[in-house]
Amino acid sequence: MALVTFTSPEYKDKTVYAVAGSHTTTILKLALENKIPINFQCEDGECGTCVVKVSSLETKERMGGPLTEKEKTVLKQIGKLTAAEIEQMIVDDLPSEWRLACQMIVRDEDIRVEY
Repeated sequence: MALVTFTSPEYKDKTVYAVAGSHTTTILKLALENKIPINFQCEDGECGTCVVKVSSLETKERMGGPLTEKEKTVLKQIGKLTAAEIEQMIVDDLPSEWRLACQMIVRDEDIRVEY
């Protein structure tokens, strides 16, 4: 089980349990199931509306798996990542703090999601 804390300046923080390892539970799906008002449109990783900032609440700082190709493209288009930052993430084997909620799969780690 992972704890996911959703935080926004407009709403009270809400922490929910997420079943890790399902390979289908995205941040967006978890938010919708728990009535957390994350903005979204396409739900397919192409519009960038559901961009969130993810940080680890643990010391291992993994914050999900690697970025999907859709995430890399969209995050670059909306100015959250540069090509150099994407290359550095590959070298360092660390994901970006900027993610698309519809693409990031919940893992067995406690995270904070700022929306």
